[in-house]
Amino acid sequence: MMQELQESSEKWRYCWLFEVGSMRNAHLKTVRKQWKDSARIFFGRGAVMAKALGLTPEEEHRTGIHKLAKQIKGQVGVLFTDSPPEEVIDWFVDFKQPDFARAGNLASRTVILPAGPVLRHHSDPPEPFPHNEEPQLRKLGLTTSMNKGVPTLTNPHELCKKGKPLTSEQAQLLKLIGHRMVVFRVGLIARWDSETGDVVQIEGPGALTAEERIGGGGDEGGDEGGDEGGDEDKDAMSE
Repeated sequence: MMQELQESSEKWRYCWLFEVGSMRNAHLKTVRKQWKDSARIFFGRGAVMAKALGLTPEEEHRTGIHKLAKQIKGQVGVLFTDSPPEEVIDWFVDFKQPDFARAGNLASRTVILPAGPVLRHHSDPPEPFPHNEEPQLRKLGLTTSMNKGVPTLTNPHELCKKGKPLTSEQAQLLKLIGHRMVVFRVGLIARWDSETGDVVQIEGPGALTAEERIGGGGDEGGDEGGDEGGDEDKDAMSE
């Protein structure tokens, strides 16, 4: 992996350091596929990535890249490409994938289930839950009863409150009902330019907001680094 990183720093003009909000395996794979022909992406094994690029002026593999390597901390990745910076920023600003929250995520909104049949919002129009799923709904905290074979709430039920961490039961209910509460997004942190040796910090639309970082709590962590984005990157991912 170290050799591949160093070779990439020699091949491509730019190296972007990025982080992920609401990490999801499938969406990271999509990013890799979209950039397969115009970039090389490494994700995970931060200590190895930093060492490969060099953490000091004396150790750096390319001029100035140590200023980016020093920022490789936590769950981050690097993207090497020749694409113009404006194009890269615009692409990642536009790439947003709504997904289901997990235990530990902060609720992005308050969800109140109305009295009446409990509906699944995976289709349009929403459909009521089948009778055989009523025990599962009750197990997850809903006080339901059967009305003409349909799981039904006698009174409104506050499933979650905005800004509060979700329990495992709340997260499962939100997924069953079809409410997506988090957004997978790649946030750009910094960019190194091989022609100048300069490192530019990314601010504004291309970066993650504080809320997006906090909202990512409880999502897939180190295991996600094991995601393979194609055969060429199999060895470049964390365990």
